[in-house]
Amino acid sequence: QVQVVESGGGLVKVGGSLRLSCTASGIALSSNNVAWYRQAPGKQREMVARITTMGRMDYADTVKGRFTISRDAAKRTVDLQMNSLKPEDTAVYYCNFAAQFTGESYWGRGTQVTVSS
Repeated sequence: QVQVVESGGGLVKVGGSLRLSCTASGIALSSNNVAWYRQAPGKQREMVARITTMGRMDYADTVKGRFTISRDAAKRTVDLQMNSLKPEDTAVYYCNFAAQFTGESYWGRGTQVTVSS
């Protein structure tokens, strides 16, 4: 059974930093594109950052230069380093594993990030 788990959320002040971590059991990190999404109250879920199996990284324009996605094969984690946080970054952050060849997609339950002014 596949299980995706996010961790690292919390409350931080404007300008602060947080590091989110995502790990999955039951699937191979090497064969999945992994993305971080977020959903703020009343808004649609949006992709924040993605790292492909080949190591290509993509970012939403709203987080470029502030967020960094990374993959640690040894730890089997995909992290999202978030710096210079803004109130508009407040959301539930979700991790998604998308299998490269089968199209299967797995979501975690999310972790809350709250940026206070």
